[in-house]
Amino acid sequence: MSIIASARQQWLANPRRDLLAGTVVALALIPEAIAFSIIAGVDPAVGLYASVVIAVTIAFVGGRPAMISAATGAMALLMVTLVRDHGLEYLFAASLLTGVFQIAVGLFRLGRYIRFVSRSVMTGFVNSLAILIFLAQMPELIGANWQTFALVAAALVIIYGLPRLTKAVPSPLVAIVLLSGFVIWTGLDVRTVGDMGQMPSTLPAFHIPAVPLTWETLVIIGPISATLAFVGLLESLLTANLIDDITDTPSDKDRETRGQGIANIAASLFGGMAGCAMIGQSIINVTSGARGRLSTLWAGLFLLFLILVLQDWVARIPMAALVAVMIMVSVGTFDWGSVLAIRSTPIQSSVVMIATTATVVATHDLSKGVVLGVILSAVFFMRKVGKTVVVEEIPTGAPGVLRYRVTGQLFFASADVFAAAFEHHGQPERVEIDMTGAHLWDLTGVAAVDKVVFRYRRQGAAVTVVGMNAAGQSLIDRVGRHDKDHLPAGAAH
Repeated sequence: MSIIASARQQWLANPRRDLLAGTVVALALIPEAIAFSIIAGVDPAVGLYASVVIAVTIAFVGGRPAMISAATGAMALLMVTLVRDHGLEYLFAASLLTGVFQIAVGLFRLGRYIRFVSRSVMTGFVNSLAILIFLAQMPELIGANWQTFALVAAALVIIYGLPRLTKAVPSPLVAIVLLSGFVIWTGLDVRTVGDMGQMPSTLPAFHIPAVPLTWETLVIIGPISATLAFVGLLESLLTANLIDDITDTPSDKDRETRGQGIANIAASLFGGMAGCAMIGQSIINVTSGARGRLSTLWAGLFLLFLILVLQDWVARIPMAALVAVMIMVSVGTFDWGSVLAIRSTPIQSSVVMIATTATVVATHDLSKGVVLGVILSAVFFMRKVGKTVVVEEIPTGAPGVLRYRVTGQLFFASADVFAAAFEHHGQPERVEIDMTGAHLWDLTGVAAVDKVVFRYRRQGAAVTVVGMNAAGQSLIDRVGRHDKDHLPAGAAH
């Protein structure tokens, strides 16, 4: 596909649906950006400016079309201490350094390794985010009047009912417009976007973080920036994987990694804080029909238009309408099939999924849950692979001669199984170990071979190891001892 054709596909394949979807996303971004700013302890303008700049920038430099990036709660939670102890300028500096770290990760092409995150971890990640999205709506509902609940119910009826009649316009957009008009017309006493905080009234201005360029500054912001970079990339790449599955289209993870870094640098230079991909808004975008970069660009531009030109109208949007949209996202995001399939799913996969979900929900920290899930997946995998090494004794018919055939993977997890599989009794005169069907991976595997050989040699047997492939033989030549240190019969070692 030519560059022009590829650009047309990514930008103009279906502009109408992209524009409509981006409009819904922009409306849903406002209260969240304000809420995340409050969490971080900064003015609402910081989150709103960040959302505008990141969305516009990532539309051009990101690797996943139709994915939405902006200020997020996962990142905001990590900024609280820095803002409290050192102030806003250090937050801008940390956000800039976060982008630098992410670009470095992209240049080293490490984004591709997200494929090593197992399906069980992905499912746990998705389910935990769905639960967190739902729980995040509770402050708007707990203690609310009956009118609020009625509006939420009406919005849900529109969101789920309208597609049965027509899909020409995204039903969440219709719900927001109709409920806003109804609340303005009737003057209902319900919570609105304006109650979340004051929106900015000027364009974001270029601003270099006013911090001293010293080692002390780097010591202050370095650890926080590294954490922000890790959490941001983790959430962004996992969200990209999810959108890949939903849209059945591929994405460039290394480009996305670099793009997130560029977007965060741009945000920090225009009065914003670091952000990353947003699973809720991304789901809203693609389920509303978006597939191209135009949707992300328009979400950022329309958000800017809303807060600068239409802020008086936007302030009157009832929070109940946006709560209903996010409830729809929560219900649609949760993998209900994973719960129904628990009985038929291998126990290890279920443990990984449940542990990932529970950890994220309990800590509100995506990185802790995903890292725990990856570690559990690795442990279960190594236990499984560690049992695949098979040592088979082959009858020889000759007295005093033992012959073994080894198949499978020999590494640190299977070394003990390998060593225990040999018979160390009697006084064999000759032992042959055929490794043709085995693969030797690491130093622990080499040590296991040495251990078996030396045990037989101490019994007075002549031991030969044959069939080692090139990779295994290279390891043996470099660090093995049995082919260099030939113990005399009966000698202690």
